[in-house]
Amino acid sequence: MTATAMSHPVVIVGAGPTGACAALELARHGTPSVVIDRWEGVYPQPRAVHLDDEVLRVLDRLGVAERFAAISRPSGGLRLVDAALRVLGEFPREGVSPTTGFTRASMFDQPDLEALLRDRLAETPEVTLLGGHEVTAVEQPSPGRVHVRARATAGGDERVLDAEVLLGCDGANSLVRRSIGSTMTDLGFEQRWLVVDIRTSEDLGQWEGVHQVCDSTRAATYMRIGKERYRWEFQLLEDETAADFATIASIAPLVAPWTAGTDLAALEVVRCAEYTFRAAVADRWRSGRVFLLGDAAHLTPPFIGQGMGAGIRDAANLGWKVAGFLDGSLPADVLDTYEPERSRHARSMIDTARLLGTIMTRGGRAGDAVRAGAVPVLNRTPIVRRRFIDSATPPLAGSSCVSARRGDRLAGRLCPNVVHGRRVVDDLIGPGWAFVTSAAPSPTDRRELEARGCVVVGTADRPELSSWLRGGRATAALVRPDRTTMASGHDVSALVALVASPGHAWRT
Repeated sequence: MTATAMSHPVVIVGAGPTGACAALELARHGTPSVVIDRWEGVYPQPRAVHLDDEVLRVLDRLGVAERFAAISRPSGGLRLVDAALRVLGEFPREGVSPTTGFTRASMFDQPDLEALLRDRLAETPEVTLLGGHEVTAVEQPSPGRVHVRARATAGGDERVLDAEVLLGCDGANSLVRRSIGSTMTDLGFEQRWLVVDIRTSEDLGQWEGVHQVCDSTRAATYMRIGKERYRWEFQLLEDETAADFATIASIAPLVAPWTAGTDLAALEVVRCAEYTFRAAVADRWRSGRVFLLGDAAHLTPPFIGQGMGAGIRDAANLGWKVAGFLDGSLPADVLDTYEPERSRHARSMIDTARLLGTIMTRGGRAGDAVRAGAVPVLNRTPIVRRRFIDSATPPLAGSSCVSARRGDRLAGRLCPNVVHGRRVVDDLIGPGWAFVTSAAPSPTDRRELEARGCVVVGTADRPELSSWLRGGRATAALVRPDRTTMASGHDVSALVALVASPGHAWRT
């Protein structure tokens, strides 16, 4: 039996980090959503373990950064080492970003993060979480309507949810992706790896960052996740499976370089499983009112820890656009900007991860010899160091939401968050638009900004923002809800005029 369709502004399939963040971002703008997930509670297996400062800035806007700090651990960055753990190159990421004000690299256990996000969903009246339900079909019966069919995993009647917009955050095997006829394009990287999570009260005494073992026979990764949590990843040989490593005794030889002197009895295996690391991207991320986010749209090998973060970035980019479109404050073409804006950064992170995976694993013994000589040289090359250290979103290309005016140096770039060493800009702006200016707007312009709910942020006593504008050769900048600069320049009134029609940035 199928129930009558219940109507909702937005339905989100998948309550993992991407889906939860999308729901919370919509809620910041007053847009209700229903989140459907096949799990009644948090999926218990550890998966993602790293996020960067830009993603943490998003979590802060969603109200969970302080709680995240309590369950995470700062990381020192990345080391490339040989099979004997001799350092070939080091790419530090320690400390706090002077732009975002957040820790550059944080390690955590994904179930802990998902528990924080679910708690936040429960605190948010605009969000309804429908756990223990599996989506069975997605249909678009007419323009502007999406029907989602879902059935309780414990058995029961099928229900239909009618939505204006559907966000598919349902992972690599996305049913939503299949429903719109989108397919994953293989980007030429597929490897089988063993992932081992271990808990121990012993301090292993290793460098507090990620160790990437560059070895054509047995490439590996080591990282400390928390006070008592560690993770290893080992490339599997052709004739090996996870079943060959079912006991701590069989795992011990693999982890021995990091656990020497530690009693095996002190090591508790939390999980030991085989994963296939892939690089792929969906050939399209949208059909009508259906959108793909996170692993449903792109798969990143885990070597630079950007897979989960990419999904959260998707949610931050799309959420305010959907909310603005639904409440009538933004035109329909704002939705067309999502894939072009996000695909560039997602593809860049995938390419960087593929490159690191290739450096770690390819070329046989000859490749090992080349790495021993070449990686230390590359480590001293600024462009290579930036590629492995910097996960910042690249400037977005010109669109209806980003000025393409020649000479606009700040358009598409994130607005700084730090003033006088403190994270304050995001709090000043709130959930909406901002007008950052070193020149006081005229009374007419100020009334226009206030009428549109655009917060005016002066730079007189905020040197970091003043320096940011000067560096961009601008007097003022119009900043989007996701903190991306839409446009900047010296003509304050022209920028204010954009606030009245924020779906139509300069195109010349």
